Amino acid sequence: MSYQVFARKYRPQTFEDMIGQKAIVRTLQNAVKTGRVAQAYLFSGMRGVGKTTAARILAKALNCEKGPTPTPCGTCEFCRAIQEDRLVDVLEIDGASNTGIDNIRDLRELVQYKAMHSRNKVIIIDEVHQISKAAFNALLKTLEEPPANTVFIFATTELQKVPATIVSRCQVFEFKKVPLKEIAAHLAEIASKENLTLTPYGLDLLAGASDGSIRDGLSLLDQAAAFCGSTISDTDLNLILGTINRDLLFEFSSAVLAGAPDRIFSLTEKVIDSGYDLRTFHKRLVGHFRDLLIVRTMSKPAELLHLAESDLAAFRAEAGKAGEEDLLRILQALQDGEPALKYSTQPQIAFETLLVKLCHFPKLVELKDILAGMEAPASKSGPAMAPAGARPAVSTPASSSAPAARPSLTPAPTASVAARAARSGIGREETKAASPPPAPPAALDLNAARAAQQERMAEREAALRDPRVLKIQEKLKGRAVSVEDPRSRRSGNEEK
Repeated sequence: MSYQVFARKYRPQTFEDMIGQKAIVRTLQNAVKTGRVAQAYLFSGMRGVGKTTAARILAKALNCEKGPTPTPCGTCEFCRAIQEDRLVDVLEIDGASNTGIDNIRDLRELVQYKAMHSRNKVIIIDEVHQISKAAFNALLKTLEEPPANTVFIFATTELQKVPATIVSRCQVFEFKKVPLKEIAAHLAEIASKENLTLTPYGLDLLAGASDGSIRDGLSLLDQAAAFCGSTISDTDLNLILGTINRDLLFEFSSAVLAGAPDRIFSLTEKVIDSGYDLRTFHKRLVGHFRDLLIVRTMSKPAELLHLAESDLAAFRAEAGKAGEEDLLRILQALQDGEPALKYSTQPQIAFETLLVKLCHFPKLVELKDILAGMEAPASKSGPAMAPAGARPAVSTPASSSAPAARPSLTPAPTASVAARAARSGIGREETKAASPPPAPPAALDLNAARAAQQERMAEREAALRDPRVLKIQEKLKGRAVSVEDPRSRRSGNEEK
């Protein structure tokens, strides 16, 4: 078969072609340029981020006819032989199939001989963590003091399984996940070379499904091209990748922001009929509301979201239906509801309950608004509520010929003073004398009755908050204490 998949066809051949590993590329180039090449390197990281590719490029940089050079030509005999995997001095071994100590012994004997054709002998061991412990121990001495012009390059996806004795003898480079924007840009470049047509949203779907792996992204693009041909639509990509349709996400967000819980149940059935897992859909819904919050908050969301202008306009319209606080509250509730959905035996009910709860969020009133409504004065048409602690207003009927009572100049006692007087009995007569005579029930209007009731409630609350009462209550906890009436104590002193 003459066809070559995108992952092999567009594999980087120089350090400059590598994507997303700038720090590692710069370190290796400077090491070759200054002659500071170590005897052993250990490349770790997830799949498809360039570990084996970097090892091959380093082998070409060390053996190029114009080198050692940080920029191998790629056209000389040694570069082409390494690229085609036919140079005997560059040995690439699979660690999964060479795990035993006998394999390492053969490798040690092979390393003792100098390079036959090229300048340096390079040993590349992929998935090195699968080598046995005894084989690692047999390699320690050779790895620490290898023969001249011999370089070991190890690659692994599980660095924690490599013995510390091996790690300490190598220069360790940790390859990071490739950012989604760089993957999308690289896929767009490959699609242009292959005459493939994709939307920016389609590129974003492929980059998101690759999960930071360049090789996975190229494989998915190859699969989409085989399914769709030269024109790859977003609908076909959703079908291939099994991703959530964006229109369905917008239907859910519109129902939540509009406060329409009746639409949640039919939309949930639509999700189930489409074959989506509710937990996966919940995760995608969280990302959708995050995008809405970004669009609502940032002045230039295109710098963070890889969206076309038409898609960005749709997000702006949807985000404009709610404020930043509302979107943040919904996003927080979705995250808090994830454990219940994850461990529920009935995920559909848990999902519907959570979404219906979100639909009622627009009806919530903030606490400060409630307090402001309680402190606001009553309407002009209704009677004014007297503040707590105020003296009740006394009014005489219009038909009564009795003269109006003269207001007393003695100030009304505060709630705390009245409470202390009521408890101790001291000054009770004075308090009674200072208070105006109670008006007949017929002379009190509704407003006065309310004010009197509020005054009594305020006096009672003040009495309960008195420090002496609180102190007595603390002493009474857990034991029975007899409290002597202060009036009886005073009467006893008088008799004496």
